[in-house]
Amino acid sequence: MQFTTFVAALFLSVFMSLFAVAAPLVELEERSAKITGTKSGDGTWFTPGLGACGKWNDDSDHIVAIGTALFDQFPGYNGANPNNNPACGRKIKANYKGKSVTVTVVDRCTGCSQWSLDFSPAAFTALAPQSVGRLHDVSWEFQ
Repeated sequence: MQFTTFVAALFLSVFMSLFAVAAPLVELEERSAKITGTKSGDGTWFTPGLGACGKWNDDSDHIVAIGTALFDQFPGYNGANPNNNPACGRKIKANYKGKSVTVTVVDRCTGCSQWSLDFSPAAFTALAPQSVGRLHDVSWEFQ
């Protein structure tokens, strides 16, 4: 009887280990699927400095901060050092009313919804005058 209990415990242990590995893989696949395709959100602008990706930028750089929910749930990011987030350095092509700009992800935007983007002044003005302040229905996708 002890041998049977041992085998059952061993089987359960192996099964649970496999599930523990499979669950993060499924989660990673689900998160990866969510970032593909065209997204739509608001567009705002900010004054750059040191971003969450650990790089210094200025107003003339074509950069963007993505929403915290997207940044923190980005496929491959383990929640540790944000400088190592796979979102950092990714290119995004954003479109608004017939104009487009390609920007690089360098930061997270705590005030943005999941699909909204916060542009540097130079990137924002490629889409509209800064005086507009907020753009609605900016479509974008990762390149």
